[in-house]
Amino acid sequence: MRVLAAMSGGVDSAVAASRAVDAGHDVVGVHMALSRNRDQFRTGSRGCCSIEDAGDARRAADVLGIPYYVWDLSERFEETVVADFLAEYAAGRTPNPCVRCNEHIKFEALADKALALGFDAVCTGHYARIVVRGDGRRELHRARDAAKDQSYVLAVMGPERLSRAMFPLGDTATKDEVRAEAAARGLSVSAKPDSYDICFVADGDTRGFLRDRLGSRPGPILDTAGEVLGTHDGTYGYTIGQRKGLAIGRPAPDGKPRYVLSIEPVTSTVVVGSVDELDVATVRAGSAVWFADPDADGDWFECEAQVRAHGEAISVRSRVVSDGGMEARVIAGAAHRLHGVAAGQSLVLYDGSRVLAQATVDATTRAVRA
Repeated sequence: MRVLAAMSGGVDSAVAASRAVDAGHDVVGVHMALSRNRDQFRTGSRGCCSIEDAGDARRAADVLGIPYYVWDLSERFEETVVADFLAEYAAGRTPNPCVRCNEHIKFEALADKALALGFDAVCTGHYARIVVRGDGRRELHRARDAAKDQSYVLAVMGPERLSRAMFPLGDTATKDEVRAEAAARGLSVSAKPDSYDICFVADGDTRGFLRDRLGSRPGPILDTAGEVLGTHDGTYGYTIGQRKGLAIGRPAPDGKPRYVLSIEPVTSTVVVGSVDELDVATVRAGSAVWFADPDADGDWFECEAQVRAHGEAISVRSRVVSDGGMEARVIAGAAHRLHGVAAGQSLVLYDGSRVLAQATVDATTRAVRA
């Protein structure tokens, strides 16, 4: 096949591209330039898609002997991923920019452009598996390496784009194996640290980034009885379940920590309370993407739900709702709880290792303790 290999400049995408070459495909490497600031550099392992990352990707392509290009997608990235990030926080929600990047950039802008140029598939260094059934239908599954599994952030791609995706690292046992393979191939990125945090907030100061973009929007921090405990500069600096950085200055009457329970941007109010008040009984999510055929009648079915990239899978009953979304209810007596779920997070349903569906959390109802 003609394969477009997305090369971020890291070790994972370099080894994924090399495996595509070994498989006999006609591979072309492309680096996505996502930052408008051409002078942006990494700070240690923070950030990605910088000038030095583009250079690392080029050197890897040279070692592999494949053509290499840089595509400037910075305007699309700013208009979709960054703009969504700002709008969601301003609305009191908690977005996942990696999910939005996969949706709008890697498996929309990149994949659609690749298809237009005659490529058969897009190869990335994500850790996930594609299982082809006997009838030819493709399923998205968790990676063999549970610690590196990225199926959660990939679920937004949907079945159509999955049909043109390749994840050569999905069956890899560990990240150490990938680094050893990179070193054996002479790839200079073999020891390069993994990127983490939000790529467009390279210094890791997310609250400062939001303050610079959204401005100061002060308001009160209240307890559930309505007592003012402190003030803040903007509700965008908080997320449901947050414990640290509340700046309240005094403990709760029982001496236990307080957590953010709700965020109300219209009144610029943050409400805090006990950890038990974070337990969630049901989750309502919209804009669902289904890999399995949904039950049009809205009947409940049992599966597992995950609301964080590396969170636990919780036993739930789920169903399709009339507006095209989904609802998930925690099964009574389940071994684990849904805890501190925020609107804007991605809800992914699993059947074992298989991804069933993805949707964006709109609302939750709190669990009632006996």
